[in-house]
Parts: sequence; C-alpha cells; structure tokens
Amino acid sequence: MEEVPAAPNEGISLSALRSQFSVNGEEGPKYGFDGSRYHYGDGTSVASQNSSQILTGYDTLDVGPNYDFYANTNALGRVRRSRPSLFQLHSNIEEDSCPPPLYEETNTDRAPGDSSEDDVEEPQSEPTRFGWVKGVMIRCMLNIWGVILYLRLPWITAQAGIGLTWVIILLSSCITGITGLSTSAIATNGRVKGGGTYFLISRSLGPELGGSIGLIFAFANAVAVAMHTVGFAETVQALMQESGASIVDPINDIRIIGVITVTCLLAISLAGMEWEAKAQVLFFIVILVSFANYIVGTIIPATPQKQAKGFFSYQADIFAENFVPSWRGPEGNFFGMFSIFFPSATGILAGANISGDLKDPTVAIPRGTLMAIFWTTLSYLIIAATIGACLVRDASGIMNDTLAMSSADSCQGLACQYGWDFTDCITNKTCTYGLSNQYQSMSLVSGFAPLITAGIFGATLSSALACLVSAPKVFQCLCKDNLYPVIGFFGKGNGKNDEPIRGYVLAYIIAVCFVLIAELNTIAPIISNFFLCSYALINFSCFHASITNSPGWRPSFRFYSKWMSLLGAVVSVIIMFLLTWWAALIAIGIVIFLLGYVLYKRPSVNWGSSVQAGSYNMALSYCVSLNQVDDHIKNYRPQCLVLTGPPSCRPALVDFVGTFTKNLSLMICGNVVTGGPSPATLDTASSNSHVTWLNKRQIKSFYHGVVANDLRTGVKMLLQGAGLGRIRPNVLLTGFKRDWRKDKPSCIDNYIGILHDAFDLQYGVCVLRMREGLDVFRQAQTHVNPGFEASPERGVNTCVPPAPPANFSLDPDAMVTEPQPQPSTVFQSQQGKNTIDVYWLFDDGGLTLLLPYLLTRKKRWARCKVRVFVGGDIQRKEEQRKEVMDLISKFRLGFHDVEVLPDINARPQPEHVRRFEDLIGPYRINTAQKDGHVTAEQLNQDCPWMVSDEEIETNKPKTLRQIRLNEVLQDYSRDAAIIFVTMPVGRRGQCPSALYMAWLETLSRDLRPPVLLVRGNQENVLTFYCQ
Repeated sequence: MEEVPAAPNEGISLSALRSQFSVNGEEGPKYGFDGSRYHYGDGTSVASQNSSQILTGYDTLDVGPNYDFYANTNALGRVRRSRPSLFQLHSNIEEDSCPPPLYEETNTDRAPGDSSEDDVEEPQSEPTRFGWVKGVMIRCMLNIWGVILYLRLPWITAQAGIGLTWVIILLSSCITGITGLSTSAIATNGRVKGGGTYFLISRSLGPELGGSIGLIFAFANAVAVAMHTVGFAETVQALMQESGASIVDPINDIRIIGVITVTCLLAISLAGMEWEAKAQVLFFIVILVSFANYIVGTIIPATPQKQAKGFFSYQADIFAENFVPSWRGPEGNFFGMFSIFFPSATGILAGANISGDLKDPTVAIPRGTLMAIFWTTLSYLIIAATIGACLVRDASGIMNDTLAMSSADSCQGLACQYGWDFTDCITNKTCTYGLSNQYQSMSLVSGFAPLITAGIFGATLSSALACLVSAPKVFQCLCKDNLYPVIGFFGKGNGKNDEPIRGYVLAYIIAVCFVLIAELNTIAPIISNFFLCSYALINFSCFHASITNSPGWRPSFRFYSKWMSLLGAVVSVIIMFLLTWWAALIAIGIVIFLLGYVLYKRPSVNWGSSVQAGSYNMALSYCVSLNQVDDHIKNYRPQCLVLTGPPSCRPALVDFVGTFTKNLSLMICGNVVTGGPSPATLDTASSNSHVTWLNKRQIKSFYHGVVANDLRTGVKMLLQGAGLGRIRPNVLLTGFKRDWRKDKPSCIDNYIGILHDAFDLQYGVCVLRMREGLDVFRQAQTHVNPGFEASPERGVNTCVPPAPPANFSLDPDAMVTEPQPQPSTVFQSQQGKNTIDVYWLFDDGGLTLLLPYLLTRKKRWARCKVRVFVGGDIQRKEEQRKEVMDLISKFRLGFHDVEVLPDINARPQPEHVRRFEDLIGPYRINTAQKDGHVTAEQLNQDCPWMVSDEEIETNKPKTLRQIRLNEVLQDYSRDAAIIFVTMPVGRRGQCPSALYMAWLETLSRDLRPPVLLVRGNQENVLTFYCQ
C-alpha cells in the first residue's frame, strides 16, 4: 500500500489515493473502507488510521505498537483494539469475491475488531492486591520464622558450636537463596497468574510434573496447617500444665485447642485476603517485639537467678568456648543438626503461592522473596552468635551451687570463672539448664519471658495461616486446569478476589483430621520432603528453561545462573534423603505415580513449556546428526508419504500404513487443497483438526497439507518438500482410483502422472485397493474448499460419499468433540491364523518382501502365515523353489512357505481378455480420429490417455500377463487376509495412462481381501551382509 507522509497539521486521507470500496455478501454489505478505516456493516471499526498517523508519521492502515495487540484479556472499561490482518495489508480486496474477516484471530471471546460502545464492560471494583512488602516479604519471613527459631536454634548452637551453626545457617540459606533466584527468574518470564508454585512449575516444565507437584504441594500445605497448629497447642497446653489447669487430659487438650485454633484461622481466611494480611502484620509485629525483647535481655546484667541457670551476659570466654562443637546424643553430628535446622529455612514460597493477589508478581516475588531470605538469615546468625556468647552449655539452676574456696581447684566448666560450680551436674550429666539442656533458653535470656512465648505463638499461628491460605490458592489453579478427575468442583472462586471458599473448607477438614491425630512425628518428614520436591523442581525448571535456549525464555530478572539452579536441584534431592530416606522415597514415589497418570491421560493443554522446547532441540539435533552419516541398507525404513487427503476421509488407508510404521518409521499424511493461496485455503490445508483426529485414533503420523492449482502439482510439492533432512519419505502410498471409468479422462492422466512423478523422484510406490473402497461417509466437510469440492476434477482432499446415515460424522472436529466412536476398519481387528500372500514376481529391491515382514511384527498380524509366490518353469519348479527359499532365508525374514507358479505365463481365458478389451474400449482412438487431419503426435499431446492400436499391440504381452495374474490371484488367494503384488511399471510415453490404469484395474479386480500393489525403486532395501 502506498504510504504518503502526513503534513504537520493535517492528515492526508487515503480516500484521495484510492477509491472507496466495499465487499458485499449474500446478505448485504459485510465490511468496507471509507478512506480512514475498515468498518463492518454495523459501523464498528477494525483499526483506526488516526493512531497510526500519530505513531508512524504516515497516513496508512499499518498501526504502531500497542499493548492490546499482545494481551489475552481486555482492560476493564476500555475498548480492545486489534492490528489489521495481513489480508488487509497485502491483498486486493476488490478482486477477492469471498475474502476472510478483516482481523487477526486472538484467544479472546470477542472479535478483536469489535469496538462497539454498547459492548464495553462496566468497570468493576478492583480486588485487593498487595505489594512486595506486605504480600511477599512479610509473608515469607513469617513462614520461615517458626518454633525452631525459638526452641531449637539455641540447642543446635550448643551442639554444633557457633562456627558450624553459622555454616549450617549459611548452607541452608544458600539452597533457599538459589531457589529464590530460580523462582525470581521464572516469575519474571511473563505475566504470572494465581497458583503460585504450581503455576510456576507447570507453565515451565509442563502439566506432567507441574500437576503432580501442585497436588502434593497443596496437600503438604494443608497438613502443615495442622503441624503448626499442634505446635501452638502444645505450647498452650504446657503453660496450662504449669498453672495446674487442664481441660480433659494432655492429648485431648491439644486436640481441643488445635481444632479451635484452626477454626479461628479459617474464619480469618474466609473474611478475605485483606483481613488475613492484617492478621499477618499483627503476628509480624509480635515477633519483632519478641526479638527486641531478646536482644535487650542479652544486654541486661545477669541476676543471680539467671546466673544459676548459666546466663552471664556477653563474655568473650563463653563465646570462644561455644564457638567449637560439643556433640552429644545420637543426633550429635553435623548432618543431624542440619536436618533439624533446615526445615526452619523453608517457607520461601509463601509469597509466590498468592501470586494472583499481588499487584505486580514479576516485581513482588523476586524482591520480596530475596529480601525475606536475607533478613531471616541475618536474624538466625545474630541469635546464634548472641546466645552462644552469653550462655554456658551446662548449668544446674541451683542457687547454692556457688563456687566455694575449698573446691576451686576441682571445679569443672567455664562457670567456675564467674563464681559458680556446676561440677556435680556436669559429672553426673544431670544438668537441666544451659544451652545443651534447656530448649527455652531464649526465654531465660530475654528481658521479659512472656514476650518470647508470644513470639512462639505468633510464629506458629502466622505459619499456619500462611499455609491455610496457600493450599487452597494452589489447589484452585490446579482444579481449573482439569488435570485430574473429580477435583474440578473445588476450582470455583467467589467474590472479587476469586476466593476458593470450597478449597478453604477442604483444607480446613484435612487440617482438623491431622490435628485430631495429635501425633505428627511420622507425617512431618514426608511434608518436609514434599516442600523439598518443589524446591528441586523449581530449580530444575530454571535450569531446563535456560539450557534449551528457547527464544521465549527472557526473564527480566538476570541475577541467576543455570548451573547454580542445577546445583540447587541436586542438593535439594540429596537433602531429602539426608533428612529421612524413607520419606524421600515415598515423596518421589507419589510424584512418579501422579506423573504417570497425567502422561497417560495426556491433557489437552499447551503452555509453551521448556519440555516442548527441549524436545524440539533434541529432535533438531538428532535430525542434523543424521546428515553426518550416509544411509545404510541395514537401517532402511519405509518412510511413507500417504495421500490420504483429510485423514478422516480414508481411515482404512491411515490404519494400514500406521500399522507397520508405528514406532518404526516415518508416516506423513498428505493433503492437497486445490485453489489459489488465500487464508481460507491455507486454513483448510493446515487445520489442526487433522492432527487431532490422528492423535485421537492413536496414529503416530505427521500431517502435511499444501495448496496448489491442481492435484498433480500439489503432490509434486509433497514429493519434493515433505520431510526433513534424512527423515524424508521414500515410499508413496495412495489409494486405488475406483471411479476412474466415470471420471474425466484428464483425472486418469493426473492419477497415473502422480505415479510416474514418484518413480522419477526415486520413490517406491504402493497402491492399496479394497473391495469396499477407501472413502467413508461424511456429514460435514467444513474444512474442504467448497469451490474445489464442486469441481468435476476431484483430488485427494475430497470425499465423494453416497447418502450418509443420519447420525454419522467423520469430520475431524466432530470426532474430537462428539462422544461417538470412530469408524472401525479391517486393519484394526485381530487377523488370527490367516495368510498373507506375497506375489514377488519381479525383483524391485526387496520392498515387496519387507512390507509384509513389518506387518507380521505387529501383534494383530503375528499369527498370520506368509506365503511367497514366484514365477517359474515347470521343469525346474523344485530347483527354483529351493533357490528362492535360500535367498529369503539369508534375509532372515522368517518366511518358510514358498510356492513356484509355473503356469503364470499361460494364456488367460478368452472371456477375461474380452472383458479387458471392453474396459479399454472407450479410450481407444477410433476410425474418425484416425481419418482426421490431427496427427498422432498432436493427439498424444492433447489427449495422452488415448490408446492407439500400435500401443495396444506393443504392450500386448504385458496386458495378457496382468489378466492371467488376476486369474492366479483368484485361484490361490481368495481367502487371504491381504495380498501383496509386485506392481507393473508402464513406460512413460509408450504406455498411455488409460492403458496403465486398466492394467491396475484388471490385476486387482474382484478380490475379497485388500490388495497392495508394490513397486520399490529398484534399489536394495534388504541385505544379508552384517556390514
């Protein structure tokens, strides 16, 4: 289209450059062009010229870049715009009588060009969204901080010493930090929706691994609610016991307190994310106050009561003593302490799990997660160093254990330097206080002990609340994807935040069930391993997406390394086994089981995963590597180009070829759509419904459709263009043209010309004929070009049925969506102990023998007996049989029944000869044509299908051979399961197409079993050498 620079102050209308036009359909004007924009009959606009002039400086239909062109959803309260289609910019609409719509299709329900003001959605109230601090950082910090911080970190410091405790903390943080970097990279590679961890993994690695992890991750979070709640309930019950209060008994008290607590947490969750966020902020403040209380307590000078329990404020000697390890008990080793501490470093996915409730997940998830890891790691390091610098490992807590002058020489322990003698309890190992003996050391050190208890409450309740929110959010996204049965009921959301109310109730029921068990020591390791599985797969997702070099992998977060991600994945798996090896095996087993289920069901989703990119890379690499090695006879495979047209039109042909090519060689279903190149014909040729139909029928085949002016030209395009590198067809397979006598003679010439073209291109050729034909009934042919369908010259893409049954349809789209069975063919049934008859009359390189051998390797044909028939002389019948048998045995095909036909060259019966003459009669040059002024050369050029007397006489021996061979087939193979016959070859220019067609008709007529006419390309496809 001509582009004219626009004047600074006034636009140049396109109406001045070209005349106004409109395209009319049968029902009136459909759309038109008024000089400034394309419009529909109702006045709606496709694309505005004014915006293009502003952005590009030209008055043109082309438009500048716009967000709407790439988005899948409409902005609330704003009209969706769309770019002009290629048809608009390239085609001359005035010359196209049936143009396609003037817009590009998108995934939205609204037509992209539809900008009617009546359809503009009313702005809705904006749902609650959180920033990176409130939505991610605080949430992750609360989930990382837990009871281990308060009750186990001081004890770990006593066991491993300050130095190794720092190593444990930093090693754990490195693993979670690497996972955080991987999470940040994945979260910034495109818009992140709700679903958290499941969404990140499934959209990166695909539904198989994503679905399995999503299910167990949601379950793990639901059970984690019970774990944290029981921790809270145990603390409350211990305080009650100290006060002498009790509800029933200790176990039932924990159950009652736990159920009440979970119910309160559920009420907070059901109140909405805004109230849940306020509760989390409150818990965060409580924990910070408890930390401040602890730090203040370390500075306050120690009282005699605290000194008796081992607290002496900051002392360099105590720091030095506690810096080195002092292992005690069965868990007294580095990996034992690491396995106890590591779960306290998890919880980094709490913010990502509510990705659907974040204002900008691509900013909030990286920033909030990494900041949470940093601050929690710093807090762990400070607490380990401070408590190790002011509290000795062993103390009795007895006020009378002061150091006496008489016992100064025999005093043991660092407390002796500060006037205390804990020798008796150290020697007898009866000390009840100190870092190594008291879990509540932080309460002892703190300025006000109840605030530490409040911190424990805040840590447990905040973690329980985060898990109670995470589980339904992740599970809701999984339910909406319909990867597993039954669970779709829980995918429904409510309110402006799309809250998963049903998911909350389900998580509540699971949590209550495990709270009632009140004994989670067995299930806890499995839950930890579930979380580690998620970490491993997130790291592997980042690595796999990076290593595939997919152009779609463009994370805006650049501070990651694919090799560090791989290291994080490997280390996560190792830690799973270090924590609890049997729990790791259970977790991996469950993942594999769920993975196998999704692989078996093959859900119809396409998320552009890195697995797809990796498969492409592998396929491309293998294809290129094949070019480095020449073909070898031992590796020959019949790679078939099958002229099926729409595959659903000829299921028998598809089933037959798919039988011997499945898991063995290449199969391409070729379809030629006649007509000019237009969006309609291109869509017909490349429709995905054909591939869907093949997949539904479990046929492992490619589909290749082309648009051409005529059938023969399209087949030439397929013969020369199908395939890739070494993986390209070498055998053409087509159906027999049954209606050739009723069709136009030019169609016969095109059909035979296709066979000649295949021979010219060194293809093997096979023609399948079935008594009932190959075409099947069809109700709808929506994907067939209507203009071509009405043409008297039919190609391979048309099905010409008789009147179909009322409720029968073979349209590919209908076959996928409607619950009706696909048509069955003889090639789908068990063949039993029938025979496969092979007439190896002429040596074509061995293709005639190879195809039946490949057929017998399949279960349906395995019990069939192969009989090989060859021509011969009656005087040398046994000798010739032995020669052929020896040759076949060298090929190791397993054929043991060879029969020589000495009468194959006998003269056929006269009635069969007359029948052939009647068959060819309409195509012979008559007397009037001979007496005319048209020369033989001109007649042969204008009507190449016509047969002259000279050509009849020249090809008479070959004609009689085909007639006689049909008689032999009738005698020997009437009850065979299938017949393979070497196909005759007609010389180009010497055998008219009608005569050649008559040969094929005569050779295969009146036979009950399917007949495959086979002709190789005269090059060896079998060998008896080992190199």
